[in-house]
Amino acid sequence: MSAPGAVRPFTRGLSIVILPFLVVASVLLYVLPFATEQLFAWTIEPPITAMFLASAYLGGIWFFVQAVRQPLWHRVKYGFPPVVLFASLLGLATLLHIDRFHAGHISFLTWLTLYATTPFLTLAALLLNRPADDGAAEDPDFRIPRAPRLLLAVLGILSLGTGLVIFAVPQAGIDAWPWMLTPLTSRVIGAILTLPGMVNLWLLLDPRWSSFRWMFQAQLFSLVFLVAALAIGGGALDWSRPSAPLLVGGLVSSLAAYAAFYAYCERGTRRAGAGLPRGPDARP
Repeated sequence: MSAPGAVRPFTRGLSIVILPFLVVASVLLYVLPFATEQLFAWTIEPPITAMFLASAYLGGIWFFVQAVRQPLWHRVKYGFPPVVLFASLLGLATLLHIDRFHAGHISFLTWLTLYATTPFLTLAALLLNRPADDGAAEDPDFRIPRAPRLLLAVLGILSLGTGLVIFAVPQAGIDAWPWMLTPLTSRVIGAILTLPGMVNLWLLLDPRWSSFRWMFQAQLFSLVFLVAALAIGGGALDWSRPSAPLLVGGLVSSLAAYAAFYAYCERGTRRAGAGLPRGPDARP
């Protein structure tokens, strides 16, 4: 029997099973992005698209490690709805573009198995753990003020909405994105954009920093690799498109802003632990 508020054994076990697949995919897509025709489930061109998908997986590695090691469900629970949506979208994209995949290749069979099962397994983990959070703050904890929560939620809505539009209408991504996309990779980019959007939306309902600390660590980890991907594969960008400077500026500024927000909330937690004033009221 799990202790009150604890992560359920099913969730830990599922996370342990998922992690090796994320590690292998990250290596194939980020370290060997030019070899997807030989090594991956489908050929991804240009390589920067493969690196973007790998960056999402790298953030996922950080998240699922926390799902294994963190004792309390509320510390990781807001990472599961984005994973359910992301995995569902990639599963649907696979069905819609099955002709683009390397039929019979071990990587495709692995991909197909994962995205046929992961949406349901992660949803089951989410539902099994739901009663484990009573909404209580940790001691110490930091109540995130309303203003930054609203700002991040608005950014989340924009990212989520953009991702869903690109997924539903992949031609919109093909026409606007700063490098070449296909209908399949346009939908993959759309699915990636939903991840931070879904996390940030929950800030509207929960002001506890302890509920988001490890989620923002995962987002920062992913952003570092996204910015590095731009530096490595930036030759693929079409600078005649307005989306090129917008994407580069947006990712670099997001990395800086997320790092500053993380440092601000960590400082608030330390002040709370020391019994010092924690700033303005942050009631939701």
